[in-house]
Amino acid sequence: MSTTLLSGKPLAALFQQEVQEQVRSLGVDGVRPVVAVVMATADESTHWYVRSIERAAERTGVGCRIIDLGHDATEPVLAGVLRDLSAEPSVNGIILQTPLPPGVRTDSLVGLIAPEKDIDGANPLSLGRLAVGQPAFAPATARSVVEILEHYRIPLAGKGVVVVGRSAIVGKPLSLLLLARDAAVTVCHSRSGPLARYTKDADVVVVAAGRAGLLGGSDVSSRTVVVDVGTNVLPDGSLVGDVDEATVTGTAAALTPVPGGVGSVTTALLLLHTVEAARRQRSSPPPASEALEPQVLEAAG
Repeated sequence: MSTTLLSGKPLAALFQQEVQEQVRSLGVDGVRPVVAVVMATADESTHWYVRSIERAAERTGVGCRIIDLGHDATEPVLAGVLRDLSAEPSVNGIILQTPLPPGVRTDSLVGLIAPEKDIDGANPLSLGRLAVGQPAFAPATARSVVEILEHYRIPLAGKGVVVVGRSAIVGKPLSLLLLARDAAVTVCHSRSGPLARYTKDADVVVVAAGRAGLLGGSDVSSRTVVVDVGTNVLPDGSLVGDVDEATVTGTAAALTPVPGGVGSVTTALLLLHTVEAARRQRSSPPPASEALEPQVLEAAG
């Protein structure tokens, strides 16, 4: 059978066009949206991803500050940078890129990102609001999955969707977004046992575990739509997802490619969230003394 390729590039282009229009609109008032990406790792796949954000920002007119603190950065140093960025009026969006150095507590650091600048939904306040249906910026990767499925008119209401991976940045928030669209969601993880037990009968399978080749053709059926969130760099420098594309192609009904799938939409959404944050901050900037207080945001997804 033929497997339909669900490219993220057409959707990413639509979001980029929207970002460019908003950047021009804000520019009339002398405002240039700025996103700051804080990183502290030697992981090559992370550097590849951050470079893609930087290139996308340049194309759309969004200012982008890459703050690379090195693979041995300490938690106090990272905390200080996040506090400074949260209080800096010229920065509209903040991304704390993982992985972080050993011993650094990610949970402690993401809570330092001002909620109104938390464009990737990392602060627990954002995830909590998402869980109870209150407005918040959803993590961009999780939102990208839903946006791709909706762009290609793949039904979710009443459908069985399996999410492989339970991270706080993809698996958990994605399950909440899918539940909000009336999908019947199953979340699998390292203790779930053989994937085929859950994925073989699923209408949609989203793989976000960070393991190359985790999902193969024997794990899906001819009606399964597969969304590959993985980004794994092989020794030869090539980028692959979590899906064994060679065996899933020809078996599943549809598949997102890596690269050119979820990742391309994710970067566009991060920039869209940045310009949305800039617009809100311009219309109602928080007092300096309240910069780190919770802020109610409009829905972002």
